[in-house]
Amino acid sequence: MTTATSLTPRRTWSRTLLWQFLGLLLIVGVWWLVTDGLKIWPKYVFPGPKAVWTEFSYGLWGSGPQDGKLLSSVGNSLRRVALGYLFGVGIGGLVGLFMSLWRPLRDTVGSYLQGLQSVPSIAFVPFAILFLGLNEKAVMFVVVLEAFIPVALAVSGAVLNVPPAWRTAGRTLGASNAALVMRVLLPAALPNIVTGLRTAWSFAWRALIGAELLTSNPGLGRLLEVGRNTSNVALVIATIIIVGVVGGLFDLIIRAWEGHIRRDYGLEVAA
Repeated sequence: MTTATSLTPRRTWSRTLLWQFLGLLLIVGVWWLVTDGLKIWPKYVFPGPKAVWTEFSYGLWGSGPQDGKLLSSVGNSLRRVALGYLFGVGIGGLVGLFMSLWRPLRDTVGSYLQGLQSVPSIAFVPFAILFLGLNEKAVMFVVVLEAFIPVALAVSGAVLNVPPAWRTAGRTLGASNAALVMRVLLPAALPNIVTGLRTAWSFAWRALIGAELLTSNPGLGRLLEVGRNTSNVALVIATIIIVGVVGGLFDLIIRAWEGHIRRDYGLEVAA
């Protein structure tokens, strides 16, 4: 009985991976059928899997017009999003904590952040370019902003949602203001905070690609613009796939961490 139970998570993961692999084969098969098979569209309008794979080989390990550019673009984009995300999380965490502890700040800054969150990240790019110039700073500004807003709101909301009885218990046990925050409120709010961190990553990654698309900084967004300017649809599709894979992998890592924390807190049962 114990052995069967211990194998359940492994079997679940295997089944999930199998279905994902079969789904990928189906997508690629339909893609090949409508492009290389039936040739519904010209290759310069909608290239098939072989043409996109050629762009992958050029950009990652082969030789050709885009030799090494795809790999270097991934590195540049990851560097930017890592720095911007860390800055945004750090600043957003502090602002969110202060908002949860001080009502006037929550009623003012919190309300403004709620409104800004509804603004698409691409809308901030023209302002960043005009204010900071067509350079690295403009890209970083947008990434930091898009990571900052969801983290600040998530931390504020998570701390405010801690049951009042926990605060009362901490006070009764003699906890100071700092100890109450560090040893009661933040640990209790951690599962919801991690959810906010995952949301912030998605926002920051999308903001980065949009900002790179409109600036001259080398990166995945810029590579999309190169593909558009040269009418290289295969390069555009290859870059989009890379953007999705990289973003999905990091989201999967944060999601796994989130699930681990939720299980430790008894909020989720292991499958």
